[in-house]
Order: sequence, then C-alpha cells, then structure tokens
Amino acid sequence: MNYTTKDVQVRYVETDQMSFVHHSNYLKYFELARLEWLNVLGISYSYLEQSGILMPVISTSVEYIKPLFFDENFKITISLIDPPKSTLKFKYIVFKNKNVIVCKGETVLAFLSKKTNRPTRCPLILRDKFS
Repeated sequence: MNYTTKDVQVRYVETDQMSFVHHSNYLKYFELARLEWLNVLGISYSYLEQSGILMPVISTSVEYIKPLFFDENFKITISLIDPPKSTLKFKYIVFKNKNVIVCKGETVLAFLSKKTNRPTRCPLILRDKFS
C-alpha cells in the first residue's frame, strides 16, 4: 500500500484571525495522514517506538493554494514516493469539495535508533510491506 486517504474536519482552534486555517496546521494534518497510512499497513507508531525506532521529520515543503475554513470537511491523500530505505518520502494533496486542491506538500522522515539517535535502516516490519 503506497497511498491512503484521511478525512478531516477543521476545528475552530485551527483557524486564525482571518478565519483561515493557520498555515502551521497543515503539517499537523500531514501527520494525521502519516499515522493513518501506518494504520492501514497494520503498524502503529507506538509499536515502532517501543521497538526502538524513531521517525523524525527532516524535511518538509508545503504549497498553499486555497484556504480552508472552520467546520469544512476535507481529505488528505498521502503517497509514499520511494520504497523505504533509511528515509520515508511522502507526498500529500489536500482536497475540499471532492476535487478542489487546497494544498500540496512533501515530507521526508528519517529512521533513527532510539538507543543511539543515529540513522538506521527501515525496520523489517515496514520493509516487508513493500517487497
């Protein structure tokens, strides 16, 4: 499974004085999509952490196209760009009203050993999903 979709509704706390969703919240939405992607694969982030694997974001980019507002429903599509090695690279597209693109983005996450805080290979449980 290299992509999945997450449904989300804008909460009031996520909006700014202009009534737009504040730009920083899109990174939180991306994280919701990543957690959903893992869940669809049958892997929880908690399990990875308990197994000694951390996955910090090391790079991110966001292109804001149209605003979202309080109480709007939207979808985030997350796609894995390359098979995992020592990093995971994701692409995101946020839609509202079925096909209106709100924003696009990418993130790169590294695999780190919890013991050493050093880079490590993709864990076998995740690699097996793509072999």
